[in-house]
Amino acid sequence: QVQLVESGGGLVQAGGSLRLSCLASGRTFSSYTMGWFRQAPGKEREFVAVISWSGGSTYYEDSVKGRFTISRDNAKNTVYLQMNSLKPEDTAVYYCAGGRPRGWGRDRTEYDYWGQGTQVTVSS
Repeated sequence: QVQLVESGGGLVQAGGSLRLSCLASGRTFSSYTMGWFRQAPGKEREFVAVISWSGGSTYYEDSVKGRFTISRDNAKNTVYLQMNSLKPEDTAVYYCAGGRPRGWGRDRTEYDYWGQGTQVTVSS
């Protein structure tokens, strides 16, 4: 089983930036589509961003377009989420996920592997 470990969460003021990292164990990371999801208190886990195995294709939830950037470094078995212009409504636990979805990777049911999550809190 693939292990995913997120890091980089923390407390930041509105308008600030954070970069989340997700380190994957094993030797098959480069073959996976990787996604980021988030879950705020009392809400369902929602899609944030996805990147193809090659890094050549990305897609973002409308609410984060222009502010967040997903990227990956296959040599380091790591996927990143650069978050700029953070807003209080971005506060959530952020999860990375890996899989080989047949669809566009926007649905959490398309992923087989999940990290433990990292807390992002944006203060006003």
